[in-house]
Amino acid sequence: MTAPRGDPTRGRIVALAAGGTGGHMFPAQALARELLSRGSEVALITDRRGSGFGAELPEVRTERINAGALAGGSLVKKLTSVGRLALGYLQARGSLRRLKADTVVGFGGYASVPTVLAGAHRGLRVVLHEQNAVLGRANRLLAPRAHAIASSFAEVKGLKDGDHHKVVFTGNPVRPAIAALGEAPYPRPEADSTLRLLVIGGSQGAEVFNTVVPAAVEALPEALRRRLAISQQVRGPAIDKVRSVYEAAGVTANLAGFFADMPERLGGAQMVIGRAGASTIAELAAAGRPAVLVPYPYAADDHQTANARAFAATGGGWVLPQAELTAGDLSELLARVLADPAALQDAAAAAYGFGRAGAAGRLADLVCGGGADQDDPAGRPARRDAAA
Repeated sequence: MTAPRGDPTRGRIVALAAGGTGGHMFPAQALARELLSRGSEVALITDRRGSGFGAELPEVRTERINAGALAGGSLVKKLTSVGRLALGYLQARGSLRRLKADTVVGFGGYASVPTVLAGAHRGLRVVLHEQNAVLGRANRLLAPRAHAIASSFAEVKGLKDGDHHKVVFTGNPVRPAIAALGEAPYPRPEADSTLRLLVIGGSQGAEVFNTVVPAAVEALPEALRRRLAISQQVRGPAIDKVRSVYEAAGVTANLAGFFADMPERLGGAQMVIGRAGASTIAELAAAGRPAVLVPYPYAADDHQTANARAFAATGGGWVLPQAELTAGDLSELLARVLADPAALQDAAAAAYGFGRAGAAGRLADLVCGGGADQDDPAGRPARRDAAA
């Protein structure tokens, strides 16, 4: 997208503050790409974990600062974290001064805290982007200093009363290759056709899937098992054991610790089993794929459960808490849904409807001082119902 003449985006110098995890870096990268296309200068300020945007966006300068966790650990660890945050704050002030930045965008995580604080103290425009349905600890700390808070969900928990008026529902930007999937029809399975199931565990993997999912598949009726083609993320030595279960069950399975071709695999899948991190939810919605969601039970403030419930409430998926997850329950759910093409297509449509197209553009508008369109009168573009 190219900025029109007079667009306040052009000529801006925007510093993005994001940590090293994909949940923070993916939307930061999508915003960077959008801002660059409009004529802004963009820099990324991150901690040592942050790898930057690499060859994909070589125009984005990367600067690294110190950062520390905001809570937890022993007294010594807490004092060390405070020292790192203080040093990171001084480093961030220097970076912002050198960059001559006029805007700071924080994407959450403790790596964003020093830069956002430094930007606020320098009088810069501060925008926060929250990827989850529960405001993260870093963004809770920084919210009073923000001019605007971009949300990925229509409702966000954890806001103070005085910060509600700052919230704009922009959506969570996704990679272009993922966004493009929503433009194609959902690959509705026909009678006796292959059923493609994608099993992913997020950036940290999910060991529980290594045991429960194969056992659930093994318990499916033979006729259904013969139709299955599973792509599953399996990390570590468990891959051989998982493969042997699928082979004994007569199920075609492609197993890997990491799938470099995730857009293609998601595009071909009729159903997904996964965690409920912000990026996973955003990509499922953008692609319009129904999912069985098993929230990571140790996520901060249990935000994955809030994400999953919001997604499932629209009809786009099903939530199975890990504490209650059994192979029998999962097998029963899979047998019922996979055998009902109409139910799958309805869930796919609901998942797609949960998304918010144009999130990167809407976020860029907000970053540059514009009021992002809350009502989005153009609406979510309709997707064709025909099978691929």
